[in-house]
Amino acid sequence: MGNAMAYEGYRLIRITREGKIVTAIIDNPPINIITLELYGELARLAGELEADVDALVFVLKSADPDFFLAHFDVGAILHFPIDKPATRDDSDNNAYHAMCERFRTMDKITIAQIEGRVGGGGSEISMSFDMRFGVIGKTIINQMEVPIGILPGGTGTQRMPRLIGRHRAIEVIIGGVDLDAETAERWGYLNRALPAGQIEDFVGALARRIASFPAPAVRLAKQSINSATKPLDEGLRDESYLFQSLLREESAQQNMTRFLEIGGQTREGELRVAELSAEAARG
Repeated sequence: MGNAMAYEGYRLIRITREGKIVTAIIDNPPINIITLELYGELARLAGELEADVDALVFVLKSADPDFFLAHFDVGAILHFPIDKPATRDDSDNNAYHAMCERFRTMDKITIAQIEGRVGGGGSEISMSFDMRFGVIGKTIINQMEVPIGILPGGTGTQRMPRLIGRHRAIEVIIGGVDLDAETAERWGYLNRALPAGQIEDFVGALARRIASFPAPAVRLAKQSINSATKPLDEGLRDESYLFQSLLREESAQQNMTRFLEIGGQTREGELRVAELSAEAARG
């Protein structure tokens, strides 16, 4: 490990590190509204995390069991400048978009542990993460923008149709309805909706499992999956290049050899291949 990044100076986010796993807990009472101060800390965290060469997995949680991340501060939105006509600026100029894209594209696996309500801009951040997990009977997703006269402007109208389909995104965004955890799992917003009391252990085990794998494989596999938004022929070229790149990594040669040594490609070994491959990673 290098000189691990310290993540100092945060007031509304508590950040801890366990090996290659960085965990952040949002604590902005009373309901984790994304105030300008919290937004600033989240944006700074995205930048610092992206630059952290030692981190491989990032987990975002909430200190409030009822609210993961509420929407952006409507009082602050009311003060956004409207004295000039709207423009079609390049999206790179939208700092909220840039923050969300950092979580999506950074070479770490990003996990949102959504135990309570998530809405508006909080949902937009969550949708930019690689994985989202929720709690049955507790997690609720809501995009409240259209009912109050605006639209999800922090990537929501683009991410949600890609996650759950256009027709369902119209129901959630334009209907302004609450989306419960079980429906959200069925529709593809959540990876899994877990029973109360199980989410901490499940997410923790998954984070530790991923963190135990060869870092180059984790980073480049995410990069390759991100290419799935491209036309298929381009995505396949990316995959081929990244596969070849990983073959040249010492960790790949060692772990493949170890996999065969401990029972890979035997009947007994392949019946438990998920466990066996993880054992090969641990060496």
